[in-house]
Amino acid sequence: MSKASTLWHGIDTLVCMDTPRRVLHGAWIRSEGPRVLELGEGELEPREGENTVDLGGGIVIPGLVNVHHHLCQNLTRAYGPAADAELFQWLTTLYPIWAGFTPENLDLAARVGFAELLLSGCTTTSDHHYLFPRAGASELLDASFHAAQRLRIRFHGTRGSMSVDESQGGLPPRSCTQDESMILLDSERVIKRWHDRARYSMHQVGLAPCAPFSVSQDLMRETARLARAEGVRLHTHLAETRDETAYCLEHFSCRPLDFLEEVEWVGNDVWLAHGIWFEESEIDRLGNAAVGIAHCPTSNMRLGSGVCPVPELRAAGVAVGLGVDGSASNDTAHMLNEARMALYLRRLESGAAAMTAMEALELATLGGAQCLGREELGWLGKDSACDFAHYDLDGEIAASGAHDPLAALLFCGPLRAKSVVVNGDQVVRDGRVLNEDLETLLPAHREAARQLVQAARSS
Repeated sequence: MSKASTLWHGIDTLVCMDTPRRVLHGAWIRSEGPRVLELGEGELEPREGENTVDLGGGIVIPGLVNVHHHLCQNLTRAYGPAADAELFQWLTTLYPIWAGFTPENLDLAARVGFAELLLSGCTTTSDHHYLFPRAGASELLDASFHAAQRLRIRFHGTRGSMSVDESQGGLPPRSCTQDESMILLDSERVIKRWHDRARYSMHQVGLAPCAPFSVSQDLMRETARLARAEGVRLHTHLAETRDETAYCLEHFSCRPLDFLEEVEWVGNDVWLAHGIWFEESEIDRLGNAAVGIAHCPTSNMRLGSGVCPVPELRAAGVAVGLGVDGSASNDTAHMLNEARMALYLRRLESGAAAMTAMEALELATLGGAQCLGREELGWLGKDSACDFAHYDLDGEIAASGAHDPLAALLFCGPLRAKSVVVNGDQVVRDGRVLNEDLETLLPAHREAARQLVQAARSS
């Protein structure tokens, strides 16, 4: 028996993000189960037996898509000793703390991270979890999948890995690395347990060795072969800093993209985090291979890493999405604010006309969906996923007096979503996450963060 349809109405402005980039006024959306049946403008009578939800005005956009994150890091936000460090020093300062991660504190971190993303209007998120500090600690990633089910956010969890420690020329300590055979076995397990290939699926898996400075060429190659045999996507950090380029030249006698090609990683099933330090010819190679890039503007500014060449990448045919990155290098997880930072950073480089609010929103929706290979996400229209975020600009002091509602989302932020719908179900109502008790969760999360740092300092 099919689920009754729902009529979402009372929408002042509806940004569809389809082709052409339609903006409707006095709009409504009709959905059934996880998909949109139709949408339009003007008054519409509900069908017999149809559920109706009056959103009470405001602006609706497709659910935002976050394509790079490290949920666990919100336990070490604004950590003083790493506050002014660049990437390599930042990592080596935090690795000893992260070595204390447990399934229990990862559950808290994931729930806080998902709630924070939902409240920003994000309906789909990836997570790059590469820290498995205890032998057999595979349940660390599972904790995030369970948390995603609880909060009902669409989740792409990637099984990350680190295998080359500092004694072998890598960056992480031995306490944060795993044996490569164990990594590959657990990667298979996670795919079989959690990967759902269906359209509108709520959870999918990717494989994601951390970076050239923490994994071997053999692990990269074997991971790529496993991912392609299983039909899942690949993700890693690449070209984030000059230090990474120097590392690749010293250890592999090639630049980062050459390293990627050598280990069979260049293809349309790959998306890369950061993508800052590419040469012009390398950008063309990425475009020809249809590799995606997760642009993380706030993290890149926070760590002083550099600026992703977004216009050049897009002109070459590269799908560019947005990532909030880890909540210890951003240090927040607000996707609408990430789009704002991408907009302003682009304008700082090339002038006020270099990027519009609509183009910034494209990065946060369609670009992210392309990186994840999800053609049903990032837009609203017939047979798209029913994922959307609703903002009440009249209820936001920061938007009071705004004239263009779409521009207000980017220029007047950061704003909090009033309503969020994922897969046809409302998960945020009146600015409150429906499937989590934040009054209980946040004190527990703060205590877990305190204990994690205290345990590292006393060890």
